[in-house]
Order: sequence, then structure tokens, then C-alpha cells
Amino acid sequence: MKKILIIIFICAVFVSQVAAQQAKKKLYHPEANAQSEIKAAVEKAKNEGKHVFLQIGGNWCVWCLRFNELVTGNDTLKNYIQANYEIVHVNYSKENKNEDVLALLGYPQRFGFPVFVILDGEGNRLHTQNSAYLEEGKGHSTKKVLEFLENWSPKAIDPKSYRK
Repeated sequence: MKKILIIIFICAVFVSQVAAQQAKKKLYHPEANAQSEIKAAVEKAKNEGKHVFLQIGGNWCVWCLRFNELVTGNDTLKNYIQANYEIVHVNYSKENKNEDVLALLGYPQRFGFPVFVILDGEGNRLHTQNSAYLEEGKGHSTKKVLEFLENWSPKAIDPKSYRK
């Protein structure tokens, strides 16, 4: 009896560990109110002089997850994003396609997933990026991703940056 209880306890601990790991990996949340999250990010971006970076995709999309691993695991990309953008992961899945939100964004899903949309601090759409153009070899290119982020940063589109 004691052995059975020990085995059950070990199994319970293992199952809870696996569940916790799965919860951490959940990047997109079908139950989230994307419109509210975007609105909050726009407000914060405006107050901090940043733009909003919308990463649209789903937990089912391996390229979406890999892109996120790249930008959170690479210090150069992570630091650049933190300094210049507020990030929102907008879910697209069978549970919630966020069709109303995507319609307001000009139907970015037409490019496949992940797809990225840059908003300014007023919520205006500045750019929609097909992620395929950021790939090199068998994944996303750090160099191309950084160049994309730099080209759509607040400083890059600020006319004062170009005056002598």
C-alpha cells in the first residue's frame, strides 16, 4: 500500500510539472480580448514613446513559437523590442480567429502566420509584415528581424531623425 501511494504521489508531481510547462509555453490565448489588449498596449506605447508590435498567430503554429523563441532568446532582439515596442500576441485559431480585430488591421492573415503588424502610439497601422521575408535558411534571420524592427521603430519614422 505504501509503495502504491508513493507511486501515485510521484505520478501526481510529474503530471503537475508537465502541466506547468505546457502552461508556460502557451503564448497565444484564445480567451483573451485582443481588442482590449491592443488598446492597453497603444495607450502604454503612447505614454512611453513606443510603437505596438502585434504578433499574430496561434499556439498551433510552430513558426509563431519559434519566432517568439528567437526574439526572447536573443539579447539584441529582446532589448531592442523592449526599448521600442509594446508586444501583443493576437490569437488566431479555430477557438478564436479574432476576425473583427483582423478586419480592422486590414486582414493580415492573408500573409499566413506568424504575421506582424506595427501600430503607432495612436493605434494607427503603420505596417504589416509577411514573416516569410524575415526568413533565411531554415528559420527567421536575426539580422533581418532586427532590420525590420529598426525600420519601423518610433525613431525611424520620426521626421526629426532626418533633419540636420
